[in-house]
Amino acid sequence: MNLTISGHHLDVTPALRTYVTSKLDRITRHFDQVVDVKVILTVEKQKEKERRQRAECNIHVKGSDMFAESSHADLYAAVDDLVDKLDRQVVRHKDRLQDHHHAAPKRIM
Repeated sequence: MNLTISGHHLDVTPALRTYVTSKLDRITRHFDQVVDVKVILTVEKQKEKERRQRAECNIHVKGSDMFAESSHADLYAAVDDLVDKLDRQVVRHKDRLQDHHHAAPKRIM
C-alpha cells in the first residue's frame, strides 16, 4: 500500500502522520487489496471556525476509486470522521465484490 500524506497551509508533524497512519490501518484490516492512499490535510482561512480544518482522502482499491472529505474545528476529529466514512465505503465495496456468487438452485426430485 502506497501512503501519501500531505498538508496544505500546514506542516504535517510526525505525531499527526502516525495518527493518520494508525487510523488508516482500520481500512486495510477490513480490505487488504488497497493499492494507493492519498491524504490531504488542509487549514482553510474561513471566518467560521468550526469547519476550518479539513481532511480529504483518495483511495485506489482493486476495481474502483473512493473519495471522502471531512471538516471540523479539530484536525484529529476531522481525521476520525474521514476514516469512518472511508471505512463504510470500503466495507460496502467488499460486500459488492462478494455478493456476485449465487447459491445453486435446489433440485426437486
